[in-house]
Order: sequence, then C-alpha cells, then structure tokens
Amino acid sequence: MAKQDYYELLGINKDASDIEIKKAYRSMAMKYHPDRNPGNKEAEIKFKEVTEAYEILKDGQKRAAYDRYGHAAFAQGAGAGSGFGAGFGGFNFDFSGAGFGSIFEDIFSEFMGGASRSRTSQSAGRRGADVRYDLEISLEEAYRGLKKEIEIQTAVRCDECDGSGAAAGSKAETCDTCHGTGRIRRQSGFFIEERMCPTCQGTGQVIKNPCKKCKGSGKISQKKVLEVNIPAGIDTENRMRLSGQGEAGTNGGPNGDLYIFVHVKPHPLFKRDGSNLYCEIPLSMPTAALGGNIEIPCIDGSTEKVTISAGTQSGEEVRLRKKGMSVLQNKSVGDLFVRFKVETPTKLTARQKELLKQFEAEGKENSPESTGFFEKLKDFIKK
Repeated sequence: MAKQDYYELLGINKDASDIEIKKAYRSMAMKYHPDRNPGNKEAEIKFKEVTEAYEILKDGQKRAAYDRYGHAAFAQGAGAGSGFGAGFGGFNFDFSGAGFGSIFEDIFSEFMGGASRSRTSQSAGRRGADVRYDLEISLEEAYRGLKKEIEIQTAVRCDECDGSGAAAGSKAETCDTCHGTGRIRRQSGFFIEERMCPTCQGTGQVIKNPCKKCKGSGKISQKKVLEVNIPAGIDTENRMRLSGQGEAGTNGGPNGDLYIFVHVKPHPLFKRDGSNLYCEIPLSMPTAALGGNIEIPCIDGSTEKVTISAGTQSGEEVRLRKKGMSVLQNKSVGDLFVRFKVETPTKLTARQKELLKQFEAEGKENSPESTGFFEKLKDFIKK
C-alpha cells in the first residue's frame, strides 16, 4: 500500500513554514495519541504516520530530500547518489522509549513548563543570592541624607580557581547522569516527569578535583566595605537596592543584589509622620499666663523664635512651615508642629504657696473654664 503524502497527512501546503508544520502536527498528535485512544489500533497507526511525517518535514535537510525524491529518499538502501540512505529510514516507534519521547517532547514541551531535550546546560551560570543589610540611622541623618560606609560578609568569587571550583590544572566535567542538562527526565504515558539531577545538584557538571580554598563551591566568604549614598528624606519603610553587590554567581553567572533596609532611630524630641514633625514643649505657668518668647529647636540644627500668647493653654499648637522633614526624591520640606504643655509648679516654698493662695482668692475670674465646670457640677448634683 502506497504511503500517503506527508503534507497531506498533516493537512498543510508544501510551502508551509516550520511554525505551521509544528502547529499541524501538535493538533493531530493530540487527536490520535494512544493515551487518548486506548485500544484504538487505527488511531495508533495514524499517530505513527503523522509523527513520521513531522520527523521528516521539521528537518530542513530531510524535507529537501523528501521534496525532491518523495518517500524513496528514505527507503532502506535508496538514494545512494543523493547522500540519503538507510540512516533516514526504518522508523521504530516505541511509546515507552526514548525514541518516541525525543520526537514528542519537542512539540509538547510547553506543557512541561517549556522544558525541551535541547535545553541548554544548567552549568551556563546561575545568579548569586541577594543579600540583606539592616542599616540604622538617626532622624537628623534621614533629614540631611549622608554617605555611609557599611561592611557586609558575603560570598565572593574564589580567587584561587576564578570561580570554577576546580583545582588548578583541572576543570569541571559534564555530569554522566544528566549529560550536562542538570535535570533527570522520565516519560510516563502522555506526560514527562522532570526533576533535579541528584548527582550534580542541577549544575550539569561535577568537579572531581575540587579547589582546596573554596572546596569546589567556586565562592569564599569575605568582608566587603561599601560606600552607600543615603538620600535625604528616607524613612524606615524605605529600602535601597545595590545592583550586583550580593553574593557571587556560580559558573560565571551574575552576582545577586544587596538590599539595604533602613531603620530610623526614635528621636528624643521629635516624632515623625511622613514629612511632618511633631514635638511637645513644656511651658512654665507664669510664661503661659503672661506670655513671652521661647526658642524652638529644629531638625536642621537651627532654632526658631516663637511668641507665646498670654493665657496659652495646654494642647495649643503652633505650626512652623518648612521646618519638618525632607521629602524623598523631592525638594519639598514638611512642617513642624509644636504643641504646648503647661507645667504645674512643684516643690513650692512657703512664700510661693502664700502667693498662689492669694492669687486664687483674688482671681477666680482668671480661670473661666474651671469656674464654669464646677458651676455645672453643682447644678448636676442638685438635680
């Protein structure tokens, strides 16, 4: 019985592109695959035929021979003059063996997370791990910004073996278990199971003569001193990334990054809320009653003269504009809010006590709030 034309089998034109060939085969292979058609001999035969067609048409050299000589190009012992002989004939499809898997996985690799038999070796290089560093700064430093030297302990490329992990005069060898892919694959019916190679731990290479300094890891632990620019306005919630300053990669892979987590220490005077600062200033009772002037310290190191109005009460606030915190990546500056707390005198002398009693007797009208409160309290008790 004459074989059906490969292009007709896949339902494509003779000028079909590689993408069209692959798409056609994927559709027909899914349709006729034995796992989807258990016990259906016709489907099994059809699957073998479309797979054979795809194996020829996906290869540019084989396809050119087929276009020129047809099926005769791959018949056993045929085509000696063309250079295509028995090596292209005699397909043997074993649904549980590597022969079938090598064809089938090329098409359905996307179902396996993009894995393919043509996967590049894991030894091409792995990125180094990221490193975290916690940096504590004062509120004044956060306001101004600063340059600060930090010291980190991290893994750097071994200078003895230049990161290869192999002793001088030797080199890493391709893993015999995974053949350099770093993965072990096993086909189970329709699916292909994949896991890390236990021999090389996914690197694709084994080091039989390891470097004595790094013991084959290609990296050694070392202290690094870095100068870091801390921007003005930074806050505890912010972090900084220094690209390439993390741990060294393996097999020539790039370094990881260094992440600096900033912690701004509590301040004895100011409390921060975003770009604004808040502070509480005690006032003596005479100053609150009579008024006066006081000097308020500011985060930038200056002082601001503030006039206290006569009769100032606890809890009253004044706002000093642009005396708060710098704004990160902005030229703006927040405000400083000053809240007053009237201080009750303690450890009075006999003379002071006498004067206060005299003041209270003569000046009930000077405390309208307390007088009014106690009047309301009397009315409440009567009711």
